[in-house]
Amino acid sequence: MPKASTSSQQETEQEKKLRQLAEEIRVHDARYHGADAPTISDAAYDALRAAFKKLRKQYPHVALSYDPDQKLGAPVAQGFAKAAHATPMLSLDNAFDADDVADFFARLRRYLNVLDDGSLPCMAEPKIDGVSLSLRYEDGQLVLGATRGDGQVGENVTDNIRTIADIPPKLSGKFPITVDVRGEVYMTKVDFLALNQSREAEGQDVFANPRNAAAGSLRQLDARITATRPLRFFGYAVANSDDVGVLTQQALREKIKEWGFVLNEPAELCDGVDDLQHYYERMKNTRHTLPYDVDGLVYKINNLSLQKKAGFVGRAPRFAVAHKFPAEQATTCVRDIMVQVGRTGALTPVAELEPVNVGGVLVSRATLHNEDEIRRKDIRVGDVVRIQRAGDVIPQVVAVMVDQRPASSQPFVFPTMCPVCGAAVVRVEGQAVQRCSGGMGCRAQRLERLKHFVGREALNIEGLGERRLQELMDWGWVAQPADIFRLKKHAGDLAAREGWGEKSVEKLLAAIDERRRVTLSKFIYALGIPQVGEQTAKLLARHYGNFPSFEKCMKAAAVPDSAEASDLQNIDGIGASVAAELANFFAHQAEQEAMRALRQELEVMAEDTVARGPLSGKVVVFTGALQTLSRAAAKESAEKAGAVVGSSVTRQTHFVVAGDDAGSKLKKARDMGVPVLTETQWLEMLGARA
Repeated sequence: MPKASTSSQQETEQEKKLRQLAEEIRVHDARYHGADAPTISDAAYDALRAAFKKLRKQYPHVALSYDPDQKLGAPVAQGFAKAAHATPMLSLDNAFDADDVADFFARLRRYLNVLDDGSLPCMAEPKIDGVSLSLRYEDGQLVLGATRGDGQVGENVTDNIRTIADIPPKLSGKFPITVDVRGEVYMTKVDFLALNQSREAEGQDVFANPRNAAAGSLRQLDARITATRPLRFFGYAVANSDDVGVLTQQALREKIKEWGFVLNEPAELCDGVDDLQHYYERMKNTRHTLPYDVDGLVYKINNLSLQKKAGFVGRAPRFAVAHKFPAEQATTCVRDIMVQVGRTGALTPVAELEPVNVGGVLVSRATLHNEDEIRRKDIRVGDVVRIQRAGDVIPQVVAVMVDQRPASSQPFVFPTMCPVCGAAVVRVEGQAVQRCSGGMGCRAQRLERLKHFVGREALNIEGLGERRLQELMDWGWVAQPADIFRLKKHAGDLAAREGWGEKSVEKLLAAIDERRRVTLSKFIYALGIPQVGEQTAKLLARHYGNFPSFEKCMKAAAVPDSAEASDLQNIDGIGASVAAELANFFAHQAEQEAMRALRQELEVMAEDTVARGPLSGKVVVFTGALQTLSRAAAKESAEKAGAVVGSSVTRQTHFVVAGDDAGSKLKKARDMGVPVLTETQWLEMLGARA
């Protein structure tokens, strides 16, 4: 709990910060696990987690709609069948230095009642930067492959993993009747580079790093596509190790190898913190020589009975820890600073660097984020800088070597006019980002919007990478998303163009036709509305159900204080900023014309989700402290029953569930005549309607 001297105002600010951190982690979890498209480095993500954990200890009573300590991974993506894990697939706590490792062992010794001089051997293994997978074998035959998902339920990718040569369809040697082998799908550095070169030659988008390439390849809805990708697999654990008949992690690894799997090597049995630190230093200095990416090491207590005794705490096992490598750094020179324009008009400065090898990867660019970041670090063309690469996300400038700065150096001046279309650059008050005001009149924005529209998280049209889209724009055939669905009339001319051909055109047109039916959530996301990501699009689709209802309400919500505006902001997860972006989009004539043209080419299907439950269409608001349900669990219970969770009491609210110390929401509900339920009554309602 916070110190007594902390003022209520400070406490409120800290609680607000806690919620902001939780929401930021939620967004990055969705991008990493759900979209396979992280936008921050592993180190930056770990820092967010550490800051959250520190505040969470001070304010354990704060109800969070998304609690990172209780959440893992991401829900099953649309298009995949669900696969429940017999044993949860959990994550690992992190250690960042030798002191953290020593603390881990001290806690473990106390918990297991093992004296300081008692032996506690550990298996130390490379932590592969790939995609976690669970393989179910029955009578030695592979029957199921599932991704981690949210830890409890994953995506059924059985057809896809049958195409991976490292995964045996039948186990060798002796094995239990039923066994779940856990491991990592990955892609070697050489295979990753070859795949990207091939995609670039075909005009397709390239993958950011081997982990993204492996995840995107594994999670294809068409297993034939997965079969063309060079995926590999390491086995390193067994969910039901009690049935295997071995006593140690080392013996378990040998058993996994006997069954026909490749192991993550080099692994080593270490006895004590000093042994582990020696292994860590060797691996840190040689990791760039490995054929695959590793982002750290994993230490597991070797004795399986002690593992079982240690058990789990929260989302992680007590008997294991991930010792993360520090971000790799190097020194180089800034050749130039270029400003890129994104799909929402956001201007992003990027440093063009003298190419330098960072951990075995040649780096020539680094993100500078925004104008404020450039000013804060005073980054200039010609500067010698230290750059950092972590998690294979685009590198960042850590520091400027001011003592090596040329005498002629000048501060970088951020453009006031768009470098692409010449329109004025504007900055919204309270935001760090600056935007081109040219809208769809800006070629850069048009291209980025088109890339977003055809991307895997949106309509997922194979064969339309950046180069292909640029060509189609140059030839005047594609200016807006609807034009993609009209390409058939240009088929003959397109096939005659250099680098295309009849077969590639036929394949592209077939891929386009396959996307003429799309769910409402995918359609909303594909529109590219600022601040409307995948999760927000799903919230909107669930709430409004079908496109006509969504469109009608969005247009009406543009009117301040309207019932529709109130209803929109009452959706839990939709704030004033997102509502304003939606209102702007539906009030913009050019956007509406483009959307109407697109609607003539597409069928937008009503959202088919779990929301169609016994309380479908009902809006419930929770207030006060609940006794048996956390706020996250209460929200989940409502959504499973099909209800929409509101953030405030309005005329559209059907029930208010009031816990202890309920305040203004309870009063407002009574004043408006909205039915008020106790927590017990709410649970009874769910049970009666289940």
